[in-house]
Amino acid sequence: MSAKNKLTLSVQYADPRLQATITRPKIRKWVQAALFAPAELTIRFVDAGEGRTLNREYRGKDYATNVLTFAYNEGEEALPEDAPTQADIILCTDVLEKEAAEQKKTVEEHTAHLIIHGVLHAQGYDHEDDEEAAEMEGIETDILAELGYADPYAA
Repeated sequence: MSAKNKLTLSVQYADPRLQATITRPKIRKWVQAALFAPAELTIRFVDAGEGRTLNREYRGKDYATNVLTFAYNEGEEALPEDAPTQADIILCTDVLEKEAAEQKKTVEEHTAHLIIHGVLHAQGYDHEDDEEAAEMEGIETDILAELGYADPYAA
């Protein structure tokens, strides 16, 4: 979807269960496919306990969720136009694995989708209303197709 943009990427496996299969090169490929501008990102895999704590503290929701995006320069008008997107994207391994099984997807497919979803959030995309949701889902579907993955929203 995008030409290669400058990317500084940190990958953290606080929950190491996916470290052998969801490797840094795969993650870099997925992130790069969803970037429309330079970025400095951290992708962190956590367990349900840490995921729940973060969701409760920052979103007021007392449960672990699949992905959380903390975009640090969102809406910052004083930044230079070429300032990189800065964000932490947190994936909860427990929720991710459960959802993949329920949706009859591989963990890799679902992780690729959630990382792309998080990267789009980091760049200002959202799904608060039907129009935004349709736009974001379309972009996700196109990126995933380019990477060889099925439409995550197909019934």
